Amino acid sequence: MLTGNEIRQKFIEFFESKKHKHFESASLIPDDPTLLLTVAGMVPFKPYFLGQKEAPCPRVTTYQKCIRTNDLENVGRTARHHTFFEMLGNFSFGDYFKKEAIAWSWEFITEVLKLDKEKLWISVFESDDEAEKIWMEECNFPKERIVRLGASENWWAAGPTGSCGPSSEIHVDLGVAYGGDENSKLGDEGTDNRFIEIWNLVFTEWNRMEDGSLQPLPKKNIDTGAGLERVAAMVQGKSNNFETDLLFPLVEAAGKLTSTTYGDTPEKDFSLKVITDHARAITFLINDGVIPSNEGRGYVLRRILRRAVRHGRLLGTKDLFMYKMVDEVVELMAIAYPELRENLEHIKKVVKIEEEKFSNTLDQGIQLVTNEIEEAKKRGENKLSGDITFKLYDTYGFPYELTEEICEEMGIEVCKDEFVSKMEEQRAKARAARTVVMEKGQDSFIEEFYDKHGKTEFDGYEIVAEEGKLLHVRNIEDNKYALIFDRTPFYAEAGGQEADHGTIEGNGVFGKVIDVQKQKEIYTHTVIIENGEDNLNEGAMFNLAIDATRRSEIAKNHTATHLLHEALREVLGSHVQQAGSAVSADRLRFDFNHYEGLTEKELEEVERIVNTEIANALPVSIENMTMDEAKAKGATALFGDKYGNSVRVVSVGDFSMELCGGTHIDNISKVGLFKIISEAGVAAGVRRIEAQTGFRAYETVIGTDKLVKKVSKTLKTDVNKLDERSEKLMDEMKDLNKELETLKAKIATFEANSLFENVEEINGVKVLVQDFKDKDANSLREIVDKAKDKLGSCVIALGADNDKAIFAIGVTKDLTGKVKAGDLVREAAKIAGGNGGGRPDFAQAGGKDGAKVKEALEAIKTILVENLK
Repeated sequence: MLTGNEIRQKFIEFFESKKHKHFESASLIPDDPTLLLTVAGMVPFKPYFLGQKEAPCPRVTTYQKCIRTNDLENVGRTARHHTFFEMLGNFSFGDYFKKEAIAWSWEFITEVLKLDKEKLWISVFESDDEAEKIWMEECNFPKERIVRLGASENWWAAGPTGSCGPSSEIHVDLGVAYGGDENSKLGDEGTDNRFIEIWNLVFTEWNRMEDGSLQPLPKKNIDTGAGLERVAAMVQGKSNNFETDLLFPLVEAAGKLTSTTYGDTPEKDFSLKVITDHARAITFLINDGVIPSNEGRGYVLRRILRRAVRHGRLLGTKDLFMYKMVDEVVELMAIAYPELRENLEHIKKVVKIEEEKFSNTLDQGIQLVTNEIEEAKKRGENKLSGDITFKLYDTYGFPYELTEEICEEMGIEVCKDEFVSKMEEQRAKARAARTVVMEKGQDSFIEEFYDKHGKTEFDGYEIVAEEGKLLHVRNIEDNKYALIFDRTPFYAEAGGQEADHGTIEGNGVFGKVIDVQKQKEIYTHTVIIENGEDNLNEGAMFNLAIDATRRSEIAKNHTATHLLHEALREVLGSHVQQAGSAVSADRLRFDFNHYEGLTEKELEEVERIVNTEIANALPVSIENMTMDEAKAKGATALFGDKYGNSVRVVSVGDFSMELCGGTHIDNISKVGLFKIISEAGVAAGVRRIEAQTGFRAYETVIGTDKLVKKVSKTLKTDVNKLDERSEKLMDEMKDLNKELETLKAKIATFEANSLFENVEEINGVKVLVQDFKDKDANSLREIVDKAKDKLGSCVIALGADNDKAIFAIGVTKDLTGKVKAGDLVREAAKIAGGNGGGRPDFAQAGGKDGAKVKEALEAIKTILVENLK
């Protein structure tokens, strides 16, 4: 019986024997703005399928790590739902098509995996006679086990327009024990758990136009996907993916960590499966640079991690355990993903930090639930409303199941229907707010241009000026044109590096190049024509010259980012990965994955390392080699530069080695000076450093020096004693602030005493209602406290007009059964256009309209008259 690791390896070896090139799994963070995460094996190859880039080779095979959360609630409940899974795939970019794809899939599952032919079923698109014929004639597959299905099952499309085509799926029949009877066939009602899809073959051959019509694609493609977990289950004779050798060791590990035995009860098995699945997803997401947060990918990670921790609690463990599951995942998966071992400690640290945070949330939630139950009992109620359970879940992140469990222990019911209703309302709002970015199909002009002329020859690595033939002219607006030449020295915007600027001249034409973009190796120059527009003739020759000074400044900054990247890895750890960059002539920006802001000491160390290497005058060398050779040398693969037959490796001495297609200087000493000008967070788990080099860095240092001298002059001290002087001033300010607070307290006491003549009695209760002008919240609170101390049993309601409204209300504890400060302040705030609340004995709030303070206080008086009886 084949193991999961063997199936994965045999799949790659099989397609390598069919002349496919094996590409390693891409990151779970796709280089695609329309996708949050990598959801399928074809995602890294979308630019090739859509004709936006030329594929590096016509045949590719991969095993790709994927994340999907659209059916999160089913994970653990069913035999085949997962958040993390691996997809085996083979792809053809304009090379082989249906016949080979079908024949090879049949060969692999029957001859390599040796699945029982009699248990296999095939689905094809309802009108795909060709696919059905290939299955019957090439594979001798019986027609009675081929089922034709509609577009919902066997048609793939990139969106409402663009690339699309029929598909064919391979299914395994588990038998009548899983649904239907002896006469059931694939697609029959009630057989979803019986016929298990293991491989989907997509035949992308059409381009759907805006009018809905289908046009043949210039190049037909093959995109297949086989879920490794499902395939392993079928090969190993398991009806449940969690019982394969890919997952069951993790189930057992989760059992040990939670003192639970798999097979005890369905509920416990469910929790163990959730922990198992989520441990894999958590480990791989963090390994690829995702950090827990409240938005985007970080929210997906946080939600999965918290769901796993919750299930640990349901199994009775209060200890931190999820970070220990990371060890088990890495041990199991490192055969296929060796990079996990390098990041093990980082992954565990991130998981442990988040697990500790949520454990505290759970503890706080338990107290909140207990308080709500006690309040309900005081009101004589024996149920906890859906509003409360949903608030606990939505606001505090407290799991409903734990609320239900605590209520059961304390003898109170939970209104589950109300909670479910509230959840559905939230989902409906989320669905309504969700926007889906759909793709357009291939750029037909670029495709046709490429077929006619081939790619633009880029010579900009070697030269800064050359002659090129004009192949295409398109007017954009006024005197702005898009021009394509047969060759160019202009670097197109890519990898965060700005495009070259420069000039074109010839045939009576002079123009300035202000941008260059590249699609499928076609370089399109945006040019402002200053004279000779009428002579922009296709076929004419032009001199193309880049702005060499600007190119040099960009090159300095780009090479400096390589040093910065390596320095960050040295100071912070090997988990640091580039998450984006921008390189221009005046500065560089570098985004990277890290879970916390850098300390001043860390920034100083990073800056010191980079400048040390600059001072060492390290040479910069550039080599072209295969990806395998680059990996063997230890090159770091950068954002967006993962694939290609030949890769460009940029080495800065022995210090840094990265895959990069940008322009660089030949010796790092030419950078001159490196200066970090800012460090900040730009997204959850992503930090950004901006820096300058050369003369601009010098100007920044000089500017700082001038500022220091100016401040020293203002403080009347020597520059060398500025820190001493500033510390002394801070101490003096602290002393003055203490004196100020003492004076404020005395004033508050005086004001409170002077206000006693305004005390009223309402039904025998002392009440003080007073408005002020320009009084802050702390001062109001001081007066409330002093007045309560002086008056004893009382209600104090104060408000201040500071353009905006501020309220502070105090109720002595003997009166909170009649009126509550939180309720009173809420009503006052509403009148002033705000909101707020607080404890029964004290509450503060604010409002937008300070002019409404008096009206709000009068309303409080009315409420007191009604309630103080």
